[in-house]
Amino acid sequence: QVQLVESGGGLVQAGGSLRLSCVVSGRTLGSGFMGWFRQAPEKERDFVAAISQSERSTYYANSVEGRFTISRDNAKNTVYLQMNSLKPEDTAVYYCAAHESGSVYYSSSYYLWGQGTQVTVSS
Repeated sequence: QVQLVESGGGLVQAGGSLRLSCVVSGRTLGSGFMGWFRQAPEKERDFVAAISQSERSTYYANSVEGRFTISRDNAKNTVYLQMNSLKPEDTAVYYCAAHESGSVYYSSSYYLWGQGTQVTVSS
């Protein structure tokens, strides 16, 4: 069974950094995009970043552009999200997802999701 397992979340002060990891188990990463989304309490799940299989194409939400970096290690079946200069508004559960078709910005374009990892940024 294919699974996505996120890790690396935690509590950090504003201005700090965290690196999230997403390990794909049960199969290799394949040729599709991988993405990160986040969901704050009582809000919709929002796009954060996406990366192509070759790493040549990356996409970011305006709110994280210049602060977050998405990367992947296909040999390790792992996708990363480096988060710097964190702000309290970055507090959310972060989800890793495997893209199927359509725009990478929409959650409906992804067919496989991890369980999420909590990121809390204190002011």
